[in-house]
Amino acid sequence: MRRIIVLGSTGSIGTQALDVIRSNPRRFELVGLAAGSNAEMLAVQAEQFRVEATALGAAEAEQLVRDVEADVVLNAITGSIGLGSTLAALKAGRTLALANKESLIVGGELVRGIAAPDQIVPVDSEHSALAQALRSGTRAEVRRLVVTASGGPFRGRTRAEMQTVTPQEALAHPTWNMGRVVTTNSATLVNKGLEVIEAHLLFDIDYDDIDVVVHPQSMVHSMVEFIDGSTIAQASPPDMRLPISLGLDWPHRIGGVGRPLDWTQATSWTFEPLDDAAFPAVSLAKQVGRAGATFPAVYNAANEQAVEAFHEGRLPFLGIVETIAAVVDAHEPPVALTVESLADAEAWARRTADHLIAAHP
Repeated sequence: MRRIIVLGSTGSIGTQALDVIRSNPRRFELVGLAAGSNAEMLAVQAEQFRVEATALGAAEAEQLVRDVEADVVLNAITGSIGLGSTLAALKAGRTLALANKESLIVGGELVRGIAAPDQIVPVDSEHSALAQALRSGTRAEVRRLVVTASGGPFRGRTRAEMQTVTPQEALAHPTWNMGRVVTTNSATLVNKGLEVIEAHLLFDIDYDDIDVVVHPQSMVHSMVEFIDGSTIAQASPPDMRLPISLGLDWPHRIGGVGRPLDWTQATSWTFEPLDDAAFPAVSLAKQVGRAGATFPAVYNAANEQAVEAFHEGRLPFLGIVETIAAVVDAHEPPVALTVESLADAEAWARRTADHLIAAHP
């Protein structure tokens, strides 16, 4: 039986993780819960699962990870504020089921430097798919990774056609039900850019060998191409409980977590190239990923400020990625990469983004 701590327990990933744990009492014991601000829901969860160790807020979540004996920490905190808990889990020797991609992207080599082999298990559906497919061959046999994208609500539109996009339109994702920031990131494809950086950091594959392809049906969650010309794809109906369950009990599979595809029914899947001119966020992400150091942290922080401004009516939709690009272009990285220098770079990026947003016509 694995002892589990769930961070971000009141969010979408956290509540689905609790469903998986509840359905498998002989495999999992919930020993700790942490939420960002929803104290009432956290209390209900703690009572339902008879968990005494709870935390509210990022600092308290870090302390919980250090103090509570556990085998697996599911980090489902939203945003780079989850970096402290990621580092705490790795230093404590826990298996880290990572749904908080920002902590790896922002932490970069700091995180990779303290992570033991296979200590980080991805929970994002795309990276879980890659991890599953990579078991089909050795590292030397991998030619490239193919990360799939639904294309978001504006797939097929030109930049000109996205000039007047509203927040309501940006939140109308065709496949997934997610929070405001992640859903907006999926509309701009910033989320896919972050996932490319995450794939590089998780699997140590060069950016030139990571492609993004648009797959509107969201059934193939990602693919691995091998040197002999074979491509292994992981396919399943969109349901985050599948990658969550793998994250909690990797590499073991849990029966009945998700429904399988019905291969007796006629169906069609399509794959399209990414329109880099309309959605430049992915190519920009590769640029900052190659630059490394604090550049990914700056990309992420500037995006968070721009997304907030967009939803408050202070920035047009296309201004989100334009702001990120301007902040990245102005950034000068520090001499040394530390937790403190990352925090300083993020703070600088937020100030610079806010200044650019205020001056936006």
